[in-house]
This record gives sequence, structure tokens and C-alpha cells, in this order.
Amino acid sequence: MRSIVTSAYARVPADVPRDNLTPLRLELERRLRAAVAEARRADALELYLPMRLSGNVNLGASIIVSEALLPARTCSDGAPGTASDPTEIALQLLSGDMAADVDVSSGEVDGALGVRRERVAPAAVDRGAEMASRRVDYFVSVPGDPGRWLVAAFSTIGAGNPRDDLSDALVEWFDALMTTFRWSWA
Repeated sequence: MRSIVTSAYARVPADVPRDNLTPLRLELERRLRAAVAEARRADALELYLPMRLSGNVNLGASIIVSEALLPARTCSDGAPGTASDPTEIALQLLSGDMAADVDVSSGEVDGALGVRRERVAPAAVDRGAEMASRRVDYFVSVPGDPGRWLVAAFSTIGAGNPRDDLSDALVEWFDALMTTFRWSWA
């Protein structure tokens, strides 16, 4: 973890006093540890956090990839049944968020059924989220295994406003990433 923070601060000009940087480094390390702990609690498979500046802009964004395992249905006699059909799950996801500020759509990702959900989450200072964020989630059924879904959750604060131009560009980038996603079996 320390090496990631050191790498992030490697581009700081040499004339910046180290005493000014120490509290910032400690805060970055604290936030990074909190993000990793939160991803672990959510049983995430992957956590992506941009740690380098893009030009002079720090990209406030993250991607968490996880797997959702759905329980098999139980037959009327109590015996275990088959997993729910991905279409049924997609319909539940599509009808579950009826709020006006949530955009939900469905389609295919590399031939697999997928659902895309977008919303703005308010700041939650008690959870360390000091700013509102724009969130885009993709739920993609795993081909040949109706009980498994890939979940890719993207979040950005943009340049301080979740509906600003930077946020729009980052959401567009994430959509391009997900719509060109391809399954690969080892």
C-alpha cells in the first residue's frame, strides 16, 4: 500500500516542503485502506483506483468488480431446483429501481444478458463519501451458468459535480469499456 502512495506522490515537485505533504500522504493512505476494506467487505474480486494524474486532473473514480451468486429456486416439494433464468433476474433488476433519478436499461455484453443502472448517490460523510458521486453498475449474466452474474460498479465525482463534463466523459469511457468486454475462458 505504501508503495502505491509513494508512486502517487512521485510527481510532486521537489520544491514542495515535505512537511506539507506528510498529512496529505497519510490521508491518501487512510482513504486507500478504507477503499480496500470496503471492497473486501463486499467480496469484490477486483478494485481499480486511478492513482496517477491525467494531465493536471486527478481522476476521482473507481471500479469494483464482483460476482453475484444467486440461490437456486426451491421446488414446491422443498427439493432444490434450478437457478433463476437470467431473463427473470434482468426483469427484476429493471423493475426494482423505479425512482425518477435512476436510469436502468438492458442489452447484451458479449452475447450475455446485461442490465445497466445509472444514478447519482448523495454524499455520505459518515461513510467517508464527502461528495455526491455518479454511479454506473453493469450486471452481466455469466454464459452457461444462470446462477452467476458479473457486477462491475463504477463511481466518479467528476471534477466535483457528478453531472459535469468530466463525469460525463468518464461514464462514457466506462460504458465503452463494458460494451467491449469479452468473456475469456482459461
